[in-house]
Amino acid sequence: MKKKLNLLDATLIVAGSMIGSGIFLVSSDMSRTVGSTGWLLLLWIISGVMTMLAALSYGELAGMMPDAGGQYVYLKKSFNNFIAFLYGWTLFVVIQCGSIAAVAVAFAKYAGVIWPVLGENNIIFQLNDSFAINAAQLTGIGSILMLTLLNRAGMQYGKFINLFFNSTKLIALFGIIVLGVFVFGKSEIWNANWQDAWHAVKLNFDVTTNTWSATELGGMALLSALGVGLVGSLFSSDAWNNVTFIAGDIENPKRNIPLSLFFGTAIVSALYILANIAYLFLLPIKGTPGATDTVQAGIQFAANDRVGVAAAMQIFGNPAVFIMAVLIMISTFGCNNGIVLSSVRVYQEMANDGLFFDKMKFNNKNGVPGFALWVQFIWASVLCLSGKYGDLLDYVMFAVILFYILTLIGLFILRKKMPDVERPYKAFGYPVLPALYIVLAAAFCLNLLIVKPNFAVGSLTIVLLGAPVYYIWKHFAKK
Repeated sequence: MKKKLNLLDATLIVAGSMIGSGIFLVSSDMSRTVGSTGWLLLLWIISGVMTMLAALSYGELAGMMPDAGGQYVYLKKSFNNFIAFLYGWTLFVVIQCGSIAAVAVAFAKYAGVIWPVLGENNIIFQLNDSFAINAAQLTGIGSILMLTLLNRAGMQYGKFINLFFNSTKLIALFGIIVLGVFVFGKSEIWNANWQDAWHAVKLNFDVTTNTWSATELGGMALLSALGVGLVGSLFSSDAWNNVTFIAGDIENPKRNIPLSLFFGTAIVSALYILANIAYLFLLPIKGTPGATDTVQAGIQFAANDRVGVAAAMQIFGNPAVFIMAVLIMISTFGCNNGIVLSSVRVYQEMANDGLFFDKMKFNNKNGVPGFALWVQFIWASVLCLSGKYGDLLDYVMFAVILFYILTLIGLFILRKKMPDVERPYKAFGYPVLPALYIVLAAAFCLNLLIVKPNFAVGSLTIVLLGAPVYYIWKHFAKK
């Protein structure tokens, strides 16, 4: 591999992969889960702390093993090929391809705001009440195809998209924060949001009566609600580890990957917290269901949960719909480029271990795994057409955190198993901070098992389906 990505490129991959459309959406549902300003911001702070704790620990692993494959390789060295394959299987089937599909359709939906013919309301094919193909799905597939072709043509194209789109969205998000807090923010809204800031109330929707009810939270119920609320903020903060997948394409990876993990996660975590502060300067956290006015709807009942659009309307007025559509299109396109660019190196490493299609081993004449890019495109497109990517992503957050836990446990194992291996960077605060992440993440998973068992069990099912696939693949690989 020709190393063509520098520290800035790697940092933008970390930041760009993290920022998709989540920051503009999930605060609405989170505010209904915890019901107050203090707890909402605390959720974003906890997510930022957890993300940085994990990223700082991954820095040691990246310095030890500066090769393509990233987390897959770390799990293989810490445990065995079987555990690594379960991760790679889940990564391909749901985490990465599901994310590519979901982000691509989000891109298309916002493109549909500007050009309605590309939107989800334009039905192209209708089979029955449960299956239809709309223009947004096809537009999403088109965007994935474009990114696949560009990245297949060589690293320099993916590098340019990464630099342009991800730097643009970081600057734009920062601009909205500045305008929202210092120019258009209203102190009376901000002050009102801090009255009863720690009075936690969960809003529940009754489908039978079509009404909302409120439940006051305290003690274990509050802790449980915080765990559920973290799903949205952790999902919005995920994909920071993508940069480890392409270590073989990065200059001086022993230095630049740990630094990019730190800078990227720190920048995005800070922007996420500041973005929510801007929301709280522009909109009341509490709102009225069904309200047509953005202020009356508040953060809790922003139309279609699009709290970013509702906040931007307080800055730009009605043109905010189009301004935010363009910003989210830039954000999602840049986000998907990072995923498309990096994921295929994991599949290539799996193929090198005889655990994926043999043709995935090889780079094309442009120095990138072209066949792996096409396989990824095909599966992501199938998920786009199925319309099930959203359901799969709902289930997968449990598995994502579970593999982060296993990887950080692997950090402790490798300290014992490979004590003499060069470690250019050592995990910050070891062993206390890595152990703290494991405890927090385990509590998150345990809470999901109790509160949302369907999601947790569904997530584990997806992971465990990889077990028979592993042995079947090994069997045919031997032949």
